[in-house]
Amino acid sequence: MRQHESELEKLDARVLVVTFEAPERAEAYARETDLQWPLLIDSQRALYGAYGMGRGRWWAIWGPASFWVYLKLIVRGQRPQRPTGDIHQLGGDILVDPLGLVALHHVGTGPADRPAVRALLERIRESRR
Repeated sequence: MRQHESELEKLDARVLVVTFEAPERAEAYARETDLQWPLLIDSQRALYGAYGMGRGRWWAIWGPASFWVYLKLIVRGQRPQRPTGDIHQLGGDILVDPLGLVALHHVGTGPADRPAVRALLERIRESRR
């Protein structure tokens, strides 16, 4: 997403990062990644539940797709962080249009299941029409 920051700005899109991690872990993540977007701590997982983000299956969390994501990080010189908290909690991507309507609702099946940034940008463009 960060590689597309200028395009997000041109589209007047706002990014909000949501985590259920403890505040000290969330703050450390924000510092380590130089997070530029607002970070919301949903410790009760109310948003996760409202958007149907339950728990992932073992194979989706620990299977080949996840290892592939981590391998790509290592090849790029990044060091994967040791997981903390509930590693089975699913995440996702939600786009809310300017009228407050959900324009995209993607619940991941595991850490490797994310929509392509290009698809997110296209959906944002469509919601602006």
